[in-house]
Amino acid sequence: MRNALIAASLLTTSLVHADLSPQGIDDAAAAVQPQVVEWRRWFHQNPELSNREFETSKRLAEILRGMGLEPQTGIAHTGLVAIIEGGKPGPLVAIRADIDGLPVTEETGLPFASTAKGEYQGNEVGVMHACGHDAHMAMALGAAKILNDMKAELAGSVMLVFQPAEEGPPAGETGGASLMLEEGIWDEQEPEAVFGIHVGIVPEFGTFSVKPGPLMAASDRWWLTVHGKQTHGARPWGGIDPIVLTSQIIMAYQTIASRQVDVTKAPSIISVGRIQGGVRNNVIPDSVELEGTVRTFDIEMRDYILEAMERTAQGIAQTAGASVEFKVADNNNPPLINDHELTEMMMPVLNRVTGEKAVARVTPQTVAEDFSEFSNRVPGLYLFLGSLPEGTAPEDWSSNHSPKFDINEDDMQLGVRAFAHMVTEYLQQAD
Repeated sequence: MRNALIAASLLTTSLVHADLSPQGIDDAAAAVQPQVVEWRRWFHQNPELSNREFETSKRLAEILRGMGLEPQTGIAHTGLVAIIEGGKPGPLVAIRADIDGLPVTEETGLPFASTAKGEYQGNEVGVMHACGHDAHMAMALGAAKILNDMKAELAGSVMLVFQPAEEGPPAGETGGASLMLEEGIWDEQEPEAVFGIHVGIVPEFGTFSVKPGPLMAASDRWWLTVHGKQTHGARPWGGIDPIVLTSQIIMAYQTIASRQVDVTKAPSIISVGRIQGGVRNNVIPDSVELEGTVRTFDIEMRDYILEAMERTAQGIAQTAGASVEFKVADNNNPPLINDHELTEMMMPVLNRVTGEKAVARVTPQTVAEDFSEFSNRVPGLYLFLGSLPEGTAPEDWSSNHSPKFDINEDDMQLGVRAFAHMVTEYLQQAD
């Protein structure tokens, strides 16, 4: 009860002597840090899977209403949006945080570790915030608290976007950033810029990592079925062997990335993650199924590679009289590209936030993020915040999606400050 009263007091009382100066924002971030930690721990202990974030959404709405905001709920199933209306005219900018957990059973040993269960692909699984979305929500809320308390001085407004299903909606469902946009969150008023922060990803601990241009890859999930003709293993000439053809296709796929596209322009990766075919040692099966992903940073290269994969598979299959079916998922993430001008505008701001630890310039990361749906529509800036749990050696760090993934909660104050500083810097420059 005492913690609840403290939380309520923090939400309903403006920060003392709050002002939009850099020092004023930093003082406000320090003041709200205990609440940010409390929020993060609640979200960490109560994770929910994609499109199932009902209690998470309810808790976010309660917190935002406690700040005096009026969140719109039920967007893209469980997402929500709230607007901080500045006291002075100016543009709209957005802060985005993702809210879903992963089908991972937690092994951190934290006193607030998750014991939640959920259903994933028909099975009961443990659920964990193994990718830091608990911290993302808490940092966005901390920045919202600061900006809302200072809204009379804001020359513009701030949209808070809490997005479900970043890890991907369940099979057969829609969700995530693309569905929020389809449902019109930016139809009436589109922000001029959108900001996001992700903990982990790259181990530049205690500071931000960023680069202008391509930062994270497009991720295209694909399936291939090779149809042959079943026969006895002792008489392969009596059928069409889809296993041999599949092996040829897999090897040929690697030459697409290495020989058919300009490797100096952008990297690309074709991965096969699943092969399934046959049930017995002496039976050549009718068909083989493959599943994998393609990672790219350039839209034209992405389109060419996917077309080349289908063409290559068909050509190899035809040499033996076989056939193929090639399919690409229709809810894949485009590449995440940081706006050059926005990135360079914010570099002095971010270096001021990190102080002695300068912001690191990072190479493109081949993981994917559907923040790209937002940043493909308006200029966006996405940051990595490296965070090493206290008492952990760098070589023992457990990366995102690990059952032992954790952060140093002190680093969340960097995220809160970065969000608040980037928003105010943009609005002041636009004023």
